[in-house]
Amino acid sequence: MGRAFEYRRASKEKRWDRMSKTFPKLARAITMAVKEGGSDPESNSKLRTAIQNAKSENMPKDNIDTAIKRAEGRDAQDFSEVVYEAKAPHGVLLMIECATDNVNRTIANLKTVVNKGGGQIVQSGSLEFLFSRKAVIEFDQKDDMDIETIELELIDYGLDELEVEDGHLTAYADFKDFGRICEGFEKIGIAPTSSKLKRIPNSPQEFTEEQIEEVENLIDKLEDDDDVQAVYTNIA
Repeated sequence: MGRAFEYRRASKEKRWDRMSKTFPKLARAITMAVKEGGSDPESNSKLRTAIQNAKSENMPKDNIDTAIKRAEGRDAQDFSEVVYEAKAPHGVLLMIECATDNVNRTIANLKTVVNKGGGQIVQSGSLEFLFSRKAVIEFDQKDDMDIETIELELIDYGLDELEVEDGHLTAYADFKDFGRICEGFEKIGIAPTSSKLKRIPNSPQEFTEEQIEEVENLIDKLEDDDDVQAVYTNIA
């Protein structure tokens, strides 16, 4: 059938594989948001953000609606947000955010993956002070945007910093101001492409390409676990 067919098939399989891993994690985020603040996005900013992030990952509306309905049901799973800390090879530090309904299963799986990857899980709180938790809002620059005006308006909603790079903008705020800054974007009429809480390293470190590749292989294996929502590192 030729190379073109093989390339398209490989590309489609890669996309399906990514969707099969991403959509369950997005559904968990929606479930936790509904459990915490109800199923109405208008009055639940966390759910509003979870839905927005799901849409940015091309999660179908039917999947989003199904996740919300399941979360409302009596038999809906209860997920807990848990953060684990680990040291990977070459001095790379890992913060592993999880959403789990079974903490014992999660930590056992993570220890197996990290140990096989040449790292180790460390005591909670050992690395947390080396990262800052930030609200990170990304959006695309439009021709009619006045960046200076946007920056001044968002300062009133907790903006710490606004980065501009190749037509893409990233706004940073303290994690406690996540709801406020999301509200600020709504007020000024900008629809972000992504709105997330992230852990930013206070002192990013440089590593060789070979070292980064080895650690990325470990991170890929961690992210294959359904309980893992995100992995952050101190790689520059």
